[in-house]
Formats: sequence, structure tokens, C-alpha cells
Amino acid sequence: MTVTPEKIEDVYPSRGATEVSVPRQDPVVWSAPGTPGPVSAGDLESHARDGFHSVAELITPAEVAEYRAELDRLVEDPAIRADERSIVEPKSQEIRSVFEIHRISEVFARLVRDERVVGRARQILGSDVYVHQSRINVKPGFGASGFYWHSDFETWHAEDGMPKMRAVSVSIALTENFDTNGGLMIMPGSHKTFLGCAGETPKDNYKKSLQMQDAGTPSHEALTSFADKHGIKLFTGKAGSATWFDCNCMHGSGDNITPYARSNVFIVFNSVENEAVEPFAAPVRRPDFIGARDFTPVR
Repeated sequence: MTVTPEKIEDVYPSRGATEVSVPRQDPVVWSAPGTPGPVSAGDLESHARDGFHSVAELITPAEVAEYRAELDRLVEDPAIRADERSIVEPKSQEIRSVFEIHRISEVFARLVRDERVVGRARQILGSDVYVHQSRINVKPGFGASGFYWHSDFETWHAEDGMPKMRAVSVSIALTENFDTNGGLMIMPGSHKTFLGCAGETPKDNYKKSLQMQDAGTPSHEALTSFADKHGIKLFTGKAGSATWFDCNCMHGSGDNITPYARSNVFIVFNSVENEAVEPFAAPVRRPDFIGARDFTPVR
């Protein structure tokens, strides 16, 4: 007898005829108060309120040097450049991102398993976690393009089939983040509202969106309303600093026209109790190197 899979209710509709705004249906911090872990009570409180918290020195200068050297090695390797997991800038044809770096590189795999990293994800999400996505972002000086305003969860829900807002990202700086070199910007508190974007998802949308976001981007009117309500926080910090942010934060970054590169490691942890299903608003799901289908907990 064939068993029909249980249909999951879509409480976050998106990619329809019109833009929609829905209050968040899920917690931000999933662990019970007092749960032990590397995140302080104050940081957990600000994470729940604002959608993010920062750590001034998550990794040491010596570790930064090791990860920078590994990033340079990967970017300069012709085999990596030819790999479909590498995304290049449309204009300069320089590498913009390399995905699935915890599988490509044992150096970055160790970082993912580091308790300073995965331990924070477990504490915030209240469960074991797996890597939904990992990548290095390379933003060299003199013209590297930015990432337009978006909620990651909107894409992960629509195109990867992530059911709930039970994922968290960390951006670990491998170069100094100035206020001028295209740093991360977040609208504090925007994670409490889901903005469902208008317009159908094209087939193989990821091939275009990883270079220049189109489908899944909010309207100017919605972004203006969000910015007026929440404001915009720009993150700066030394190499080795890190920002943890909720999957539904409205965020983006500008172009880098300075001489100073901005490179980072970006890791997305999802709860093992929130495994991805079929996409909620896309004809096919994205490749595994962008939205993982291996739900093995990080150990």
C-alpha cells in the first residue's frame, strides 16, 4: 500500500501574486531559560529582541591567519573555480562565493565542529543541528558587488522547503569590517515579521540569484516601511569577530568600492527537528550544496 506523505501546512506563504506580511509564528530562541551554553543570558536576550548578537573575538588572530590562508588556497585553485559550487562575479569574473566549504575543506570542517561555533547554534535552536549551508564569501576591493535586501528564510522556505524559522546563521570575519567596505546591514527586530514576496520562482533560479538577487526580493515600499520601523544596523569589527543572526532577519550589504577586501565564512545551522521538505514555492528544490539534504547532526 502506498502511503501519502503528510502535508505540512504553509504558514509563511510567499511568491504569490501579491506581497504579504505575516507575524512570526515561531520562537527566536528555542532553548529553555538557563540552558547551559556559550551564549550569555544577555546575548540571548538581545538575540531574541533584535534578531542578532555579535562576538568581538570568536576566533583568535592565529586562527584567522589559518582560515585566510585556506580561503586564498581555495579561491586560487583552478579545480575549485571550475566546480559548480563556486559562484563568480558577473562583471569581473572573480570568485564571489564557494559553497559547501565544510565538505571541500577539512580546515573549515573543523571550524564548523568547533564548540564555540556549533555550541552557540545548539543553544539558540534548542536541539542538535546540521549544516543547511556553508560558504566563504570573497568581497575584494574596487568593485565587488553587494547582496540586496532579503530574508534568508523566505528563500530557504520557498526554494529549499525549510518548514519553520528554526535556523541561525553566523558570519565570521576573516578581514576587518569597516563602515565603508560593504559590511553586513540588518534591520533590528525585522525577524518578527515574515515578508512573503510577490512573483513566481523561475526554474533553476539559484543560477541567477547567487550572482544577483531578483526573485524573493521585497518591494521598495516594504523595505522603506521596515527601515522606518526598525532602523538599520551596520556591523563593523576586527577579523575574528562574528555576528549570529536569525534566519528571518531583513539584511543585505553594499558594494565594496574601497581598496580593502571584506571576506567571511558563512555557516547556516538548522535544527534536526526542522528538516527541509519539498519546496513551498518553487518548481524544483535547489542543489544539495546550497540547501542540504543530509540532516546528520554536527558532532
